[in-house]
Amino acid sequence: FHFMATRFNVADVTLETIRDGEQQNGELTTPNRPSAPDIPGSEENANVAKNQITITSESNFALYEDDFEQKQRVPAFLSSMVQHNAPSASPKKEKQKKSPKLGTVMGVYLPCVQNIIGVILFIRLPWAVGEAGVGECFLIMFICCLCAFLTTISLSAIATNGVVPAGGPYFLISRNLGPEFGGSAGLVFYFGNTFAAALYMLGSIELLVVYIAPQMAIFEPLTDPDVLYNNMRVYGTILLILTAIIVFFGVKFISIVGVVSMVMVLLACLAIYAGAFDPRPRVQICTLDGVALEGQISCSSYNYSDVSEVYQNITKRYCHPSDPYLRQVFNGTTYMKNGEWLIEPMCKIGVPGLMATNTINENAASMYLKEGEAKPGQQGQGIQVTANVDADFFVLVGILFNAVTGIMAGSSRSGDLKDAQKSIPTGTILATLTTSMLSLTCVLIFGGTVSRFYLQDQLGSSVGLPVALMAWPSKWVILIGAFVASTVAGLQSLASAPKLLQAIANDHLIPILNYFGRPGFNGEPTFALLLTVCLAEVGVLIASVDSVAPISTMFFLILDLLVHVACTLQSFLKAPNWRPRFHYYHWTVSLFGALLCIVLMFFSGWYYALSALAVTLLVYKYIEYRGAEKEWGDGIRGLSLQAARYSLLKLEETPPHTKNWRPQVLVLCKLDRNFIPAQPKILSFISQLKAGKGLALIYSVLEGIYTNNVAETSAAKMSLKRFSDENKIDGFCTVVAAPNVATTLPIIVQGAGLGGMRHNTVVILWPDSWKTKDTWELFVGIIRVASCAQLAVLVPKGIDWFPSKKDKMKGNIDVWWVVHDGGLLMLLPFLLKQHKVWKHCTLRIFTVAEPTDNSIQIKKDLENFMYQLRLEAVVSVVELTDSDISAYTYERTLVMEQRNYFLQRLNLNRKERSREMGLIRRPSVIPAHEEVMDTEDPSVQAIRMSELQTGETVTTPAEFPNHQELDTTLTKPMEGNVRRMNTSVKLNEMIKKTSTDAALVIVNLPSPPKNKNDEKNYMEFLDVLTEGLQRVLLVRGGGREVITIFS
Repeated sequence: FHFMATRFNVADVTLETIRDGEQQNGELTTPNRPSAPDIPGSEENANVAKNQITITSESNFALYEDDFEQKQRVPAFLSSMVQHNAPSASPKKEKQKKSPKLGTVMGVYLPCVQNIIGVILFIRLPWAVGEAGVGECFLIMFICCLCAFLTTISLSAIATNGVVPAGGPYFLISRNLGPEFGGSAGLVFYFGNTFAAALYMLGSIELLVVYIAPQMAIFEPLTDPDVLYNNMRVYGTILLILTAIIVFFGVKFISIVGVVSMVMVLLACLAIYAGAFDPRPRVQICTLDGVALEGQISCSSYNYSDVSEVYQNITKRYCHPSDPYLRQVFNGTTYMKNGEWLIEPMCKIGVPGLMATNTINENAASMYLKEGEAKPGQQGQGIQVTANVDADFFVLVGILFNAVTGIMAGSSRSGDLKDAQKSIPTGTILATLTTSMLSLTCVLIFGGTVSRFYLQDQLGSSVGLPVALMAWPSKWVILIGAFVASTVAGLQSLASAPKLLQAIANDHLIPILNYFGRPGFNGEPTFALLLTVCLAEVGVLIASVDSVAPISTMFFLILDLLVHVACTLQSFLKAPNWRPRFHYYHWTVSLFGALLCIVLMFFSGWYYALSALAVTLLVYKYIEYRGAEKEWGDGIRGLSLQAARYSLLKLEETPPHTKNWRPQVLVLCKLDRNFIPAQPKILSFISQLKAGKGLALIYSVLEGIYTNNVAETSAAKMSLKRFSDENKIDGFCTVVAAPNVATTLPIIVQGAGLGGMRHNTVVILWPDSWKTKDTWELFVGIIRVASCAQLAVLVPKGIDWFPSKKDKMKGNIDVWWVVHDGGLLMLLPFLLKQHKVWKHCTLRIFTVAEPTDNSIQIKKDLENFMYQLRLEAVVSVVELTDSDISAYTYERTLVMEQRNYFLQRLNLNRKERSREMGLIRRPSVIPAHEEVMDTEDPSVQAIRMSELQTGETVTTPAEFPNHQELDTTLTKPMEGNVRRMNTSVKLNEMIKKTSTDAALVIVNLPSPPKNKNDEKNYMEFLDVLTEGLQRVLLVRGGGREVITIFS
């Protein structure tokens, strides 16, 4: 068969130009490739050249067209991600819904402040100061605020570790701790919201019936706690039904009243501070023996004409020893004997103000009262104000912790935020600090401005609510503000709890709850709302704010505990997907927060704590018993990756979730005759990936029969293990002996590993000598086997230039992202940058666009995608604007096909082929001092120039034996090969133009050819793709996602 005569279309170049391209900074480079033919030749070849110039590529990515059959181009993938995250609109509406626009202040800060500042601050904190004193009450509030702040830190870390869809804290915990913990936490959060709704309802009714409109009382007197509780049960039930109707029919109304409530809360807080700096003594209260008296007794001048002798006709009561009402009430008590006062009633200032310096000193120490006591150890007599509950340090912890709940409000609105990963930590931390400062300063204000006997009036039985009467300018600012805030908070809790229950039901974790996942006719969770109302009614029937508050506290403390556990676990495991954008956290802080939550739980009431933990445990065991089939990438499943037998059996059930994916690497390492790795730097490279927290399986194959090479195999394994230990690789080394290495390696790729600890990534070196030996067959075969087994493939090329463990790389890690195959190209540089060798490198992401793509939009989507992945990278979009195939591409493809065709036709064995290749193959690099012979044919000279430019060997007609008899039909390359070569050439030109000086270039590894006859062409394409680059990592994903934007 004949070989073409003069057909190599390359531009005329001078020897000086070639030599200039050979050496730059001591490294071989290639000058710009010619794009137009200009070589003398026959008329026939001129026509061929003319025909080739008119060929255009239908796609600039023909090399990856097999990948595109199952995978997306990067622009299409980014576009689909944007559409997935964008809010959907009803098809009946022409206008789409606007994108979320809530910022940090409106979306996180104000909702958190509104939920944290609640009824406890207004109606129970002053009483707590009176009972515990300024010192202990400040300590209690500080502990509660510290617990809330630590929870905020852990929450910020988890919430910024990806996109948080609807579900808020439930989604965070369930996706980080697994379905068992997730279901338990979800129900705990649901119960917490439900009883919080009951707490807010009771607080509103207490404000309404006791302070705003006492005439509304159905049962009297209100000074009797049991009578008051009956009023609260009736009106609480009515308010609960009304709010349930609003939730059912008018969900949009909640957002409107939420803004009004926020304004009222802020005004009430300002009124407290304004009243604190009012120097005037105010609020006179009738007292007896230092204890306030019930019944609104007047401290004005005694007027006998207003007093009737008949008890039933009393029109006004005075704080005076002669007042008949007081004399009748206290007659026979220790304060009056034989009609004579032993201790007379007297008026005292209830709010001396900050100018009275002794007030805070008098309120410094604690004075806890038991139920019915007026003073410690002294039961109340007559109409003295007495304690309604037994108060102590632990009781106050359970009540006051409700003053710092509500920090989850911002994360619950993550879907409505413009930038959730920025807004959630910033807004939540600022809200926590703001409300903590408010609560702590209020302790000091109440203790420094209000007398103790007035602070201990829990229900305002003497003259009214202490915080309202000390405020400026009017008590109604506090009363109306607190009532509106408490009612709206209850409304919001009643609205959020059914949606949370619906989310739990829709996850199908607890079959008995599936019924409540169904929406009603208006799309709202009607059935879940009915259950929530019934459970909230249980809290309303309890009637006492002081009794419901510890129940709500317990559920929220368990929720905070699980948030801390999730953050501690993820931080400790350091899974590849754990990349919080919020960096100011540590697992020890989360662990301390978890322990603090446990302590506070038992401080609040050991019986409440045990009951809540029992409910949580029962739900957990129930879900475990039912066999939860959900896989959310939880930390418990991640922990199983490091456990032994039990974990292996558990991991065998299902593959790990994307968030738990870590590179379990199978390294195919070749040993020399001394059992030393032929390329030891491959082990250094594997050690630099250990931030992935995966295992490395290092395999090597000795040629021979195992029974005859037992000692050699053992020695080789010991040597391989020594090199592995020197590089601090976490994994196992295995050396096997087999008669045929080529057939053994694919079997190892298929069968290595154990259960859930099987490898998911294969690392194989680029065969540098593939053109002179048959190593390319084994190389492509392993890639093909790995692809069929859905394993990722890493191919380091130029391994001798890769850094050792002692090097410190600087510069850029450039990722050329052409095909989205699971995100492994994004994850690998992140893992490398965790190692000290690559720590100081900058990550750059390049994606390639065609002229029809919107490059500006692609760059915007890519920047957003990198931000959601929590990866710091410089992104760029490079356009392949020219789809014409150059003459150089055409000729290089033709030379490749002719060489492969010739070798295939000869069908040489290995020895004959090596001898023949020595005759027909010229060196790929010609020294600079060597000159091109003038005696050569012009076309041969042009071939030599092409060799020097490309670094590739081109066989001339004269070098073939019997070249006169070669086949003359092989004069035009296959179009598919031309297009693939065009992709390789153009991408290589773009990569070298931008990334020549990069510390590492990472690029997609194309799919291996379906036809075995095209394997050598495949190697040629890869060689051209990476030509002129020092360090290259070719990456092919295993067909599954390994990185995610979600938490």
